[in-house]
Amino acid sequence: MIMSHPIQYRGLESEMDFEVSRSSGPGGQNVNKVNSRVTLRFNVTGSVLLDDQEKAVLFKKLSLTASGDLLISSQASRSQLKNKEACKERFYDILREAFKKKKVRRVTRPTKSSQRKRLDEKKKQGEKKRWRGEVDY
Repeated sequence: MIMSHPIQYRGLESEMDFEVSRSSGPGGQNVNKVNSRVTLRFNVTGSVLLDDQEKAVLFKKLSLTASGDLLISSQASRSQLKNKEACKERFYDILREAFKKKKVRRVTRPTKSSQRKRLDEKKKQGEKKRWRGEVDY
């Protein structure tokens, strides 16, 4: 069963790996000294907490690396901790969106008035184009 309870409460954080590196964002001289960019790596293939059906949905909807990893990077803040929180939040947003049920579109027919209006408009256009032709004096 896909997403039997909310994503945050499934313990997925235990399967997340975080890598830090130098950021290219704001920070002045601090950028050259501090590793503030955070990259979250989540291995979908090796996840124990996701069942096969959920993994198949993620493989279909997300762009993963060849080894089945989902990579999310954040360097918006000067703080490594804030970037880590931003990565986690984006991770959960991506999963929520991937597991969201797609609404089925109900097929509808155009109303009589809209059909009539469309045909009247087509006739007006045709008339306008016919008047553009050669004038016979």
